Amino acid sequence: MRFGLFVPQGWRHDLVGIEPAAQWATMSGLAAHADAGAWESIWVYDHFHTVPVPSEQATHEAWSLMSAFAATTKRVRLGQMCTCMSYRNPGYLAKVATTADIISGGRVEMGIGAGWYEHEWRAYGYGYPRAGERLARLDEGVQIMKQAWTTGTATLDGAHYQMDGAIFQPLPLQEGGIPIWIAGGGEKVTLRIAAQYADYTNFDGSPEGFSHKSALLAEHCSAQGTDFDRIVRSANYNTVIGATEAEVAERLEAIEARVTPYLGAEGAAAFMAEYRDGDAQGVGTPEQIVERLTAMKKRGLGYAIHYFPEAAYDRSGIELFEREVMPALS
Repeated sequence: MRFGLFVPQGWRHDLVGIEPAAQWATMSGLAAHADAGAWESIWVYDHFHTVPVPSEQATHEAWSLMSAFAATTKRVRLGQMCTCMSYRNPGYLAKVATTADIISGGRVEMGIGAGWYEHEWRAYGYGYPRAGERLARLDEGVQIMKQAWTTGTATLDGAHYQMDGAIFQPLPLQEGGIPIWIAGGGEKVTLRIAAQYADYTNFDGSPEGFSHKSALLAEHCSAQGTDFDRIVRSANYNTVIGATEAEVAERLEAIEARVTPYLGAEGAAAFMAEYRDGDAQGVGTPEQIVERLTAMKKRGLGYAIHYFPEAAYDRSGIELFEREVMPALS
């Protein structure tokens, strides 16, 4: 199994209490830690407003961070989970990603999806098109990227995007272009787009959900005549790890205490529900997490991307995961 690490950028209230002038040092320090270790990749989210509610707390922009990480790391691969297609013209986005790829020496991944955070869309003036239109934009945008990165030019007369001999030079350093991750589990359209274009997918990480989406992806691949086995399937996991169950509980309490001043007691309790859910695959002792991920590996999970809500404040959970979980599954 391959492993990726989310770097906190504020979106999930994971830089609260850290002054803006110190936030880059926090993010770059974690990126350097991953770069020096066993992690294959680091990731950020592509959002502008915090969750679970929009607030005035920091949220740093994904592609600016991609270029910064490209320049300050040497080995680790660089991804976004996931870029919203409609937030940037796809031709422009293809150019930005190519530049970041060259700065990094060929280490960029393109995580791409249709987008969902309505409040954010409307606040930034993007409107909020119906799901069908957002997915159609995703499809057209990926076509443009594939052309741009393989031929150095792109032409498309689409319903939403038009390119007329747009030049994309230089090409990305990676042969065949930047790997494309189609994120989302929409069963009729998103998984069809993934079957057609994706090198990687990212969807539901629960045992039943993952198997269900995998079966549907296989059906779409069969219908399109593409190779299901060439697509690496990934999932994201909220991860809170402790040597004992008591330590896990202490860590959860500390996270809740940190966000309560910003979300209120009720909001913080709701925020923590996804970590305290009995089905949370990434919450537990090393033995528990290894057992769950081993079961997921048997279901076809090839890549697990882990989000540690404590990361900006305490790396000991990450270090425990590195010592006792990753070696058991790599």
